[in-house]
Amino acid sequence: MSTLEIKDLHVSIETDQGDKEILKGVSLTIKSGETHALMGPNGSGKSTLAQAIAGHPSYTVTSGEILLDGEDVLEMEVDERAQAGLFLAMQYPVEVPGVSMSNFLRTAKTALDGEAPAIRTWTKDVRTAMDNLEMETAFATRNVNEGFSGGEKKRAEILQLELFKPKFAILDETDSGLDIDALRVVSAGVNRAQENNDMGSMLITHYTRILRYIKPDFVHVFVDGKIVDSGGEELADRLEDEGYVNYEKTEAPA
Repeated sequence: MSTLEIKDLHVSIETDQGDKEILKGVSLTIKSGETHALMGPNGSGKSTLAQAIAGHPSYTVTSGEILLDGEDVLEMEVDERAQAGLFLAMQYPVEVPGVSMSNFLRTAKTALDGEAPAIRTWTKDVRTAMDNLEMETAFATRNVNEGFSGGEKKRAEILQLELFKPKFAILDETDSGLDIDALRVVSAGVNRAQENNDMGSMLITHYTRILRYIKPDFVHVFVDGKIVDSGGEELADRLEDEGYVNYEKTEAPA
């Protein structure tokens, strides 16, 4: 059993007007096998939380803690966080010209595990994962995300998720830009990773449609840089009906 603990996290970014606080005291605990859905309006800080956990240099943690099985994540470099078992599926996956998917995947797996995977086993694992995600084998020879459609980029992210086997996945709007068929395939990949590896997940989303395929154990409402409400799957259904206006009114000054 692994645990990812976020304790009273405050995060700022530098702007033309000076430092701006985005996260204003976020506390959340995710355990192995759990799925936590984080929902909220645009600009509420959800992606900032994802980037802070991953170690993006543009985001400064001013106070608070992030602990992975008791270890201080904030003291780790970005690659050390990945090696410790953290995975970020990006909202906008980047293109890497000149690096083929096959080379990238095997190099990354070697860096994560500290040794190269056996060729025969690795080839079989990659082929199986690509088949499950309905990806043509030609994708293995293409450059990472170069010329990929939005849906293809998201499938490539989940391909990494299945092969790298992290302890915890932060999925930043993985459903954005997906049609119904791609959403079903990508969601099934997340579910497989969770079932096969007892992976914990933080699923950042605006909409409930992905929650029809990836069932959350907990739903958290994120407004103005902090969690303002938590509940079960029924909370997501209520948000679908009512939106965030009631929470935003609560946060408005008197």
